[in-house]
Amino acid sequence: MNLITRRLCLLAVPLALAGFAASPLFAQQLSLDQVSSYLNSFTSAEGAFTQINADGTISTGTVFIKRPGRVRFEYNPPEESLVVAGGGQVAIFDPRSNSGPDRYPLNQTPLSIILERNIDFSRTDMVTGHTTDGTTTIVTAQDPDHPEYGSIQMVYTSSPVELRQWIVTDDTGQQTTVILGDLAKDGRVPNILFNIQREMRIWGN
Repeated sequence: MNLITRRLCLLAVPLALAGFAASPLFAQQLSLDQVSSYLNSFTSAEGAFTQINADGTISTGTVFIKRPGRVRFEYNPPEESLVVAGGGQVAIFDPRSNSGPDRYPLNQTPLSIILERNIDFSRTDMVTGHTTDGTTTIVTAQDPDHPEYGSIQMVYTSSPVELRQWIVTDDTGQQTTVILGDLAKDGRVPNILFNIQREMRIWGN
């Protein structure tokens, strides 16, 4: 699961850091209901991302989100990789590979928690941490039925409420940090972007 965690957990560093800097000091801690309502307030989103890989290298690209259960990470040169989640699966396309994409069940990744149709952090045993550092609210969540799949720690600002960062801890204990910038929400995000079979044909797999 290390590879999928590295690929799926990463978004936009510079924009998010600017967002943190603009946040008011000593912002009020968001409730779990507020965090759930924010995520449920949109079904699709699109924006640039910057990825900090586990080895310290950095990648950039564009992310497309469409709940439930769909996300697409398009990586810029020189990497030019692609990650697509759709139909309950995650496919990782690597231009250096001649054997087709690596594929995994989406529900075995912590990222699936925020791609659910209806997100409810009040579920028993889902949230394992809920704190504030004075400027942001930090919520750590896991699949209550399968905590062995890992967890996702999310950082939210409150004015306005925005998801700015997540840290995914995978099933081996490795952590990957993603800092999010502003996302354009509820625009036109075509379903075809999440069609893994179509991408396999395009990539010649």
